[in-house]
Amino acid sequence: MSNMSIGISGGYGLSNNYGGYTPWAENGNEEKSTPGKCHTCESRMYQDGSNEMVSFKAAGHIDPDNAASVVMSHEQEHVSNAYQKAELDGGEVVQANVRLNTAICPECGRSYISGGVTSTQIRYTNEDNPYQQDLKSKDATGIKGAKVDLDMG
Repeated sequence: MSNMSIGISGGYGLSNNYGGYTPWAENGNEEKSTPGKCHTCESRMYQDGSNEMVSFKAAGHIDPDNAASVVMSHEQEHVSNAYQKAELDGGEVVQANVRLNTAICPECGRSYISGGVTSTQIRYTNEDNPYQQDLKSKDATGIKGAKVDLDMG
């Protein structure tokens, strides 16, 4: 199974403990900022950590209002790559799953998309492989006669 993902990097995301930025108001009343003026949300960066050629190889900002669709689109690039790889190598994609992760901004309290993970599984059949031939013969042994209904009377 292969896992690819995009996640927060740099800025004030999850990976660097908010970069030392104090998420509460400086005046001591500890009121949260409004979502429209949240420094953390405005500076959040996303970066792909896989070894595939897809978007977000370099860290980039995504508008919080569009993050779900942009991250989902990015994760679909990984799914598309899995189908292309399977087709080129004579395999079959048997499973592809995309999961979007969410988190809560510590400054404004707003829920946001913190990244995504794609997992794919490709099955390859190689008729020349002795292990594959052995597996087929074992399957055949178990299947022979399984659907036979004889009336001996």
